[in-house]
Amino acid sequence: MSHAPERKEKDCLNCGATVIGRFCHVCGQENIVPKESFGSLVIHFFYDITHFDGKFFYSLKYLLFRPGFLSKEYVRGKRVTYLNPVRMYVFTSAIFFLLFFLLINPKQFFNTNINDPLTQKERTEFLKEFEKEYKKQESDTTFLVSQMQKLKDTTKRLTREDLSGGTGSFVFNGQKKYKTVAEYNSAQKKLDPSQRDGFFMRTLQKKQIKLSQKYAGKSDRVLDDMSEIFLHKLPYLLFISLPFFALFLKLSYVRRKQFYYADHAIFAIHHYVFSFIILLFIFLLGSIRTKPGLQWLLNLEVALIVLWPVYLYLAMLNFYKQNWFKTFIKFILLNILGSLSLLLLFIIFLFLSIFEL
Repeated sequence: MSHAPERKEKDCLNCGATVIGRFCHVCGQENIVPKESFGSLVIHFFYDITHFDGKFFYSLKYLLFRPGFLSKEYVRGKRVTYLNPVRMYVFTSAIFFLLFFLLINPKQFFNTNINDPLTQKERTEFLKEFEKEYKKQESDTTFLVSQMQKLKDTTKRLTREDLSGGTGSFVFNGQKKYKTVAEYNSAQKKLDPSQRDGFFMRTLQKKQIKLSQKYAGKSDRVLDDMSEIFLHKLPYLLFISLPFFALFLKLSYVRRKQFYYADHAIFAIHHYVFSFIILLFIFLLGSIRTKPGLQWLLNLEVALIVLWPVYLYLAMLNFYKQNWFKTFIKFILLNILGSLSLLLLFIIFLFLSIFEL
């Protein structure tokens, strides 16, 4: 409630209803004079900030130490006391990704060791793969032959970069490395229709050619740029995965008719908020323990990693109120489905990142 004087008129300036008391019973707006001083604006600002912080930390206490409690309270209708789950998700994810991008170096995210020399075992494995492709090829095999010669010459240092031809990636399906899209299209037209690449492979081949032209001699930049793009897509990936997580909960508890999809979504949101918090602590500990004398923090990291699934199990147990065995089976099923959906989204977003290069 503000400290501005109350209006003498009893018509709500927002909806026009007759006001009884200081607040409108229809829309909830306070019936105060509309002219505000700068001081009152400042007071409103600090009130809203402290009010939000107060609700956040009050809700956070129950979120961390009473798994499933906040979701249960929200479903019961007790909502003013605690911070709205969506606002809590937005605030927590914003803080998480802000610190995440400060702590994580995109260049280290995809560690492919592209410039490390191949071991003898790796040379042998690559040689076998190229020989298989060589036997399949009916057209120009010049590129494959040159690569096999490189692999057989053990007197020279050889890296994945050398095998990629300076593009930072291997040729798809063991095919010849084309220099231009026109050259690739011409080669495809010469083939029998049944032997031509499908839509997906054509798209990949053309993208590889464009990347070869764009990053010629700069293969390290391919992974750097792709990592940068992919990491900045992570917030969207997790946000899209949330309704799938809620759907898996709905399917797991399909016989519990008292729970609507929205109830499962609230539970999922609270779990994601907890996940952001615990992951943030794991990343922070990981960055701190690299300093001398702090290696013991690894034990705390492991403890938090173990706590993560345990928390989800306890939250399911407390929220859905089923016995421990049924909850455990559904917990396992939920983790399998959730992992598969995240893997699928990861692959999709990874390809999107490649095609944005």
